Amino acid sequence: MCMENKDFGKTVSIVIPVYQLEKYIVQTMECVLAQTYTDWELIMVEDGSKDRTPEIIEDFIAEKGLQDRMHLIRLLDDNGAAAARNRGVMESKGRYIAYLDGDDVWLPNKLEKELNFLKEKDAAFVFTGYEFADADAVGNGHVVKVPETLNYRQALNNTTIFTSTVMFDTEKIPREKLMMPKIKSEDTALWWRILREGTLAYGLNENLVLYRRPGKSLSSNKLEALRRIWNLYRKAEHLNIFVSAYNFVIWAFKAVGRRVG
Repeated sequence: MCMENKDFGKTVSIVIPVYQLEKYIVQTMECVLAQTYTDWELIMVEDGSKDRTPEIIEDFIAEKGLQDRMHLIRLLDDNGAAAARNRGVMESKGRYIAYLDGDDVWLPNKLEKELNFLKEKDAAFVFTGYEFADADAVGNGHVVKVPETLNYRQALNNTTIFTSTVMFDTEKIPREKLMMPKIKSEDTALWWRILREGTLAYGLNENLVLYRRPGKSLSSNKLEALRRIWNLYRKAEHLNIFVSAYNFVIWAFKAVGRRVG
């Protein structure tokens, strides 16, 4: 499908921040190629990788002859995931924006089902369920269920919206409002800001994404998650200590439930 002189009103622009992903990026690109919804463009923003990630991407695009649909933008330095995603969004042409992390995998009907759901709900912001997976992107059977809707108050203590499941309609939320702040957990900060401004997020409670979790220190991950969520309450949302503590406790219980439930 040639993208020149094309009406992008039905196109999904897929944005992937890329950094040090030589082990995973081919599988991620292949999951995009396998989508049953075929009106998409893929924008990968490479953020100063020191491995062979950029060359692997360029070779894949050339081998498949996908220069008109898959695009690699190379940044000079490590600017972080927020800057990479923001650049990808601003370079995109499609009406719809879908995020995909470079080590995650979509099921083949992800775009088709989510786009139909977005249109059915006449929504600006939708997200889906997902399944935890190992380093080989093999699901472990632990599927995270999502609520039918989330408003700002609910989202403060329910961070179930996972980046690789999100889709936006830019006719309802313009690209300028999709810029992620340069803060840790920048994705959650963006969701909260959009919801705070009155948008309602709709959840499609189907597992359409594999969330790859390579072996890492679980204790350090948990401690970092605690620091990040508290920082979001206090510095991003400017909540007082009592409101922050209230939401923090509820969030912690729900976070544990997502991982062991």
